[in-house]
Amino acid sequence: MKQSLGARTLLYTHPVVVIGTYDRDGKPNVMTAAWAGICCSSPPCVAVSLQKPRYTYGNIMEKKAFTVNIPSEDYVGEADYFGMVSGKDTDKFAASGLTPVKGTFVNAPYVKQFPVVLECRLLKSFEIGVHTQFVGEILDVKVDEGVLSPDGRPDMARVRPFIYDSAKQEYYAIGRSIGKAFSIGRDLKG
Repeated sequence: MKQSLGARTLLYTHPVVVIGTYDRDGKPNVMTAAWAGICCSSPPCVAVSLQKPRYTYGNIMEKKAFTVNIPSEDYVGEADYFGMVSGKDTDKFAASGLTPVKGTFVNAPYVKQFPVVLECRLLKSFEIGVHTQFVGEILDVKVDEGVLSPDGRPDMARVRPFIYDSAKQEYYAIGRSIGKAFSIGRDLKG
């Protein structure tokens, strides 16, 4: 029997991403977000939802650009920290020792040490309750060579991204592969 928990933000899993922006003075800033995901294949787009009081919200509205950085497990502490303090008061790059790099395709910084980066141009934004959902068109994906598999694609085991459990407010590593997509269910197809 299932127990009702009511209306909650409970969905497994939430990817942990770090959003990079410049403020109006050109200072690089990052914030951690878990309300994010791919939302369109063509054009390739990612959506991230932020609340208006967030410093990053104003930066995206002003610059019309952002990066989505995927940290590895090695940087779980830094990613957590980026969600605990505001860029209004703190230079998060200086405090963390991580390196901002100016995007090639958009006017937004990315984190040099994180293995995967999506450079995004703001395509649309939607007000949804206490959040605004920003839809960014992915203009480029940058991947550290060390996390590429022999076929040239990112290898999740090498990237080592992590996820957020909103029910327990904990981070989790991602486990082993359990099957090939668009193949493992073939027997059920008939």
